Amino acid sequence: MNIFVNGVSYHVERYGDGEPLLLLHGFTGSVETWKPFLPYWRDYQLVLVDIIGHGLTDSPNDPARYEMEKAAADLDEILRYFHLQDAHVLGYSMGGRLALTFAILYPHRVRTLILESSSPGLKTMQERRERMKRDEALAEEIEQYGVTAFVEKWENMPLFASQKRLPLSVQQQIRNERLNNNALGLANSLRGMGTGRQPSFWNRLSKVNVPTLLLCGEWDQKFCRIAEEMKEYLPNCEMIKVLEAGHAIHVEQREIFAKIVSRFITRRRV
Repeated sequence: MNIFVNGVSYHVERYGDGEPLLLLHGFTGSVETWKPFLPYWRDYQLVLVDIIGHGLTDSPNDPARYEMEKAAADLDEILRYFHLQDAHVLGYSMGGRLALTFAILYPHRVRTLILESSSPGLKTMQERRERMKRDEALAEEIEQYGVTAFVEKWENMPLFASQKRLPLSVQQQIRNERLNNNALGLANSLRGMGTGRQPSFWNRLSKVNVPTLLLCGEWDQKFCRIAEEMKEYLPNCEMIKVLEAGHAIHVEQREIFAKIVSRFITRRRV
């Protein structure tokens, strides 16, 4: 279904009738990211959202409309639309950064927080400026050469090297999901909610009191280091390093990922 939220048409899909679990995909993803988990999470009310600029959700012309704080406000409205007081929130990579933003700005809306291969942003303004320059160059490249050329480059990044181990059919599914995005949406997502553009939330982690689970894949050393450091600041947190997985644990170790999420929610629900 499409929901008009703060001037933007959002594509949202909902399944089941149990406790609500809000699912947020990564950059170049969509609600399709989470479809394989429908059989695993039948006991939950799953709320799948195409984040602004992705999938079937609108791609506004103004990059400022993609800012993390505004995207988090959109999530608040989506929960309100479904008459949901709060939800368990799971986000992957960019979706994890959005999930963390939501937990910081709307703590009363979050029952538990699960962050897969994510971060609270960059610590210094210098790091942020350098990252914004790289993201702007990438955004211009997407606009100039199109989504297909970008996806070819994106899927060959070292961050996703471990996905080459997946069956070809699964690799093609991931590729198709990425290709079903549009150049304007992806470019403006980098400009508006890229890691350099978002605020640094390192100094606010100590205020996140909801039960939090950090997940990283053992082959994703960068994000495991980030998770280890985040764990030192989050007061109600545990971390799991998943073996034989890289950045996208949910596709590289699907069944294990599904069980970890279910068990955490069952144990830590408030």
